[in-house]
Amino acid sequence: MIFDKLENLKLYDVIPHEAIEFMASEDIACGKYILSDKVYINVEEYNTKMIKDARFEAHKDYIDVQIVLFGKEELYYTNITDLTVEVPYSKERDIMFYSNSVEGANRVVLDGTNFIILYPQDAHAPQVAYENNSGKVKKAVIKIRM
Repeated sequence: MIFDKLENLKLYDVIPHEAIEFMASEDIACGKYILSDKVYINVEEYNTKMIKDARFEAHKDYIDVQIVLFGKEELYYTNITDLTVEVPYSKERDIMFYSNSVEGANRVVLDGTNFIILYPQDAHAPQVAYENNSGKVKKAVIKIRM
């Protein structure tokens, strides 16, 4: 897991140049953008959820780079070795879910000034309401095939 300021996005070699260029675009619309055979970006809007409704997820084939475009959310994270699988890995969706509580886990706040890079060992529970106040968020998730 790497958490840093958005201005440093280009410093990380794991993030392809075409993804950095895409993120520099003005007014990115919601949708799925395929940039290459190894990189795509999902942009979506949603209302954040309460922590009691959050659950950890992890991926095996893709690294996530999560960037809030507007709004604010909490994202909780931990190492997958500490968790119990609830929904087994789906190769088609590249995702698995865990039954462990999110409360008490490490937390970052994504607020449009920063980003987080999540590797396969990094279970994460995104889209959590900032300070228990649900709000609208628009977020880009860069998916990078390992």
